Amino acid sequence: MAYQAEYIWVDGTEPTPLLRSKTKILADDVTTPPIWGFDGSSTNQAPGDKSDCALHPVFTCPDPIRGGKNILVLCEVMLAQTGAPHPTNTRAACADAAKKFASDEMIFGIEQEYTMMRPDGSPLGFPSNGFPAPQGPYYCGVGTGRVVGRDIIEEHTQACLDAGLLIEGTNAEVMPGQWEFQIGAADALTVSDHLTVARWLLHRIAEDYDVVISLAAKPQKGDWNGAGAHTNFSTKAMRNDTDMKAITAACEAIGSKVMLHVENYGHDIQSRLTGHHETAPWNKFSYGVSNRGASIRIPWTVEKTGRGYAEDRRPNANMDPYIVTRLLIETVCGG
Repeated sequence: MAYQAEYIWVDGTEPTPLLRSKTKILADDVTTPPIWGFDGSSTNQAPGDKSDCALHPVFTCPDPIRGGKNILVLCEVMLAQTGAPHPTNTRAACADAAKKFASDEMIFGIEQEYTMMRPDGSPLGFPSNGFPAPQGPYYCGVGTGRVVGRDIIEEHTQACLDAGLLIEGTNAEVMPGQWEFQIGAADALTVSDHLTVARWLLHRIAEDYDVVISLAAKPQKGDWNGAGAHTNFSTKAMRNDTDMKAITAACEAIGSKVMLHVENYGHDIQSRLTGHHETAPWNKFSYGVSNRGASIRIPWTVEKTGRGYAEDRRPNANMDPYIVTRLLIETVCGG
């Protein structure tokens, strides 16, 4: 019996790319999804007179929504004429960096925050006229008036598990209607691929509830937390040393390239990294143990043992995981 393969890719929308997908029907005896094409002139990836772009499958997993033999197919976008990576394809450069510094065995875990919004643009959980009670009871909260959207969370978490994605946990965040899920720990390509598919699943599931998933850095102006994608990272040396030297060296290396990272950590980052709401200022760099107001937080357990990982707290919720992991690899491992 034929089955459905949902081809997923990242488009060329600016300043923040969007996810796209379309369905290909595969014959029962087809076990490897083939290269496919799409109209790049409709996704900000090609002009109308040379509109064809190619989808090259790079990761497949069970489709937890359709079930059965159906699959999800994450693709890289390639130039149809030459087969080279499309200019919007950030995965290819990430793969090159990961291969170049493979001996450092760098792994990542990404904490994806997001905000549930009504179609009118207001955050879920906000009154139609006015604001909810100030932040405080919502983070990891339970109960009516403190938590909204849990039905979406439960469905999304189970979908990620059924798809075989490396989801590690979920929690309600500081602002009403704001949630987080974590993907990892894995190498740069794996964690980024799994995060991208998990994002697609989140958007797709929220469709059924008439809820919009926003990855905006500051979805609600004022005295409310923004949304980030804190990125935990660890090299073999950081995991094996017992004197904090490798971790300190990694932080110092990142601190030498502050703007290179900040300018590539997601759109509208300055509205989120203000020095308030558990952030460091966007144009200043710091690191410290247990300090959620620092650019990079070192967990207290890491200080205690002298080894482990560190958390770059600057990436936005709307960051490109292939860019963020590549930059961390190149900066930390490249010396």
